[in-house]
Amino acid sequence: MRYSNWLGSIFSIVLIIACFNPWIFIVSQNISFTGMNKALTAFGRPGLLHIVLASAAIICFLIPKVWAKRANIFVCAVNLGWSIRNLIIITACSYGECPERKPWIIIAIAASVLMLIMSFLPDIEVPNED
Repeated sequence: MRYSNWLGSIFSIVLIIACFNPWIFIVSQNISFTGMNKALTAFGRPGLLHIVLASAAIICFLIPKVWAKRANIFVCAVNLGWSIRNLIIITACSYGECPERKPWIIIAIAASVLMLIMSFLPDIEVPNED
């Protein structure tokens, strides 16, 4: 695919933006939780690893070498696993109360999935063996 490297970089930037926006809202405590604040100490900062992995993915998307494209598949797969973990843990009901999901956690999941898809379709020139 011709624009897969640029699209993957754009999806990585969207993921970084999603980490700074609200993921869930807990009504009883009136807390809006983003990926980067420590409002709930049990969650920590789950967006921090997203930012590190998305930055590594941007670098790997933009380097036109085969080793970078292979490493990018690993980085994007770990990132998708981390985003699925965040969805399961952060949006889980606890103590009889379920948090209200905000659209940004779904955008973070979608960006991670699209990053992985774009890492499978690198735009790299393969030298001709003839």
